[in-house]
Amino acid sequence: MSHPSPAAHDRGRSAPAPLIPAWDDPEPLAVGSAPVPEYGSGSLADLLPTLAAGMAVPGMTAAIPELTEADRNCVFLIDGLGWEQLRAHPDEAPFMTSLLASSRGGTGRPITAGYPATTATSLASVGTGLPPGAHGLPGYTVRNPATGALMNQLRWKPWTDPHVWQPYPTVFQLADAAGVHTAQVSSPGFQNTPLTKVALSGGTFHGRLTGEDRMDFAAEQLAAGDRSLVYTYYAEVDGKGHGFGVDSDPWRGQLMYVDRLVQRLAEQLPPRTALYVTADHGMIDIPFDEQHRIDFDEDWELRAGVALLGGEGRARHVYAVPGAEADVLTCWREVLGEQFWIASRDEAIAAGWFGPHIDERVYGRIGDVVAAARDDVLIIASEREPKESAMVGNHGSMTPVEQLVPLLQVRS
Repeated sequence: MSHPSPAAHDRGRSAPAPLIPAWDDPEPLAVGSAPVPEYGSGSLADLLPTLAAGMAVPGMTAAIPELTEADRNCVFLIDGLGWEQLRAHPDEAPFMTSLLASSRGGTGRPITAGYPATTATSLASVGTGLPPGAHGLPGYTVRNPATGALMNQLRWKPWTDPHVWQPYPTVFQLADAAGVHTAQVSSPGFQNTPLTKVALSGGTFHGRLTGEDRMDFAAEQLAAGDRSLVYTYYAEVDGKGHGFGVDSDPWRGQLMYVDRLVQRLAEQLPPRTALYVTADHGMIDIPFDEQHRIDFDEDWELRAGVALLGGEGRARHVYAVPGAEADVLTCWREVLGEQFWIASRDEAIAAGWFGPHIDERVYGRIGDVVAAARDDVLIIASEREPKESAMVGNHGSMTPVEQLVPLLQVRS
């Protein structure tokens, strides 16, 4: 709280009144002011249902109205390549830059990732066609209500039955059952991971080590059916962003490489194909100082009443000791409320952060307090999360740099 200076007098004249009265503290960010993803009309969760509906897969809805039907559809997901990063690097990505006007059905607009803007959540949204509140992967780490322990949904630790955790069929499975030729072409190491099983299974998985081999084989798989749905993936743009930062030389080198991959695939598309190039989230670099990196492990106020800290630096799930939920919410708002949108679980749900509906099994996975960064800040945990706390590039929240992703299109 700011305080007016004592009244000063100079030959009978008072000092000017303070510009900010003592009682006029800055207000915490309103929960409703957060830019909620475009669930139902323009999010990652809407992409595959829209494509599958155009191929007459039963039960699918064309949710993104700007897209037009194609007999063969390919989704190339580039991990970590947000809309704003792509637009800021035309020299490194000349081919994708030439496609910017094609994004979102020729509107030249992006779509949104979903909250939180993180890989496990986004891949589950892509593959199931459901928002996080339904598919149930609402963060990097979340509490498992059955055990009370944190569950890492990217690395799937500790082990949890995948089909209990995420019971819905994927769009790939539904398309395969409807007679669509369905395939995933990715790194061999992803073939048997639990995240692949719950988010991207259905049809046939084809492991290919190099990016060039993936592009070539994806084109072959597209041509293998009169109706085809093919997914392919590249991870290292995200990896270099975390390790070195967006716009570092290693990151820009990866962008140059993946731009050539997109062109390679686009030049091999069989007839009647639509290729969509998208991403799971964007990324932002956060400076390494105490103002920008707030260390939970060294902040007694933030730790008070907290049983578990989940999520990641820009999208935290905070699980309170039973009975301390209101106190934790109040404290986090007082300490961080000018830089983060701070919501109770029910407030975040009501605001639609995780989608229009929350499955009962998902409710307890969401934090008692949910903190989404607006400013260029992180809540790190240097002792319990040393590797994550050392990352240069970060993501997770609802700011445009993290949330907006391309939906570039090439048609043959």
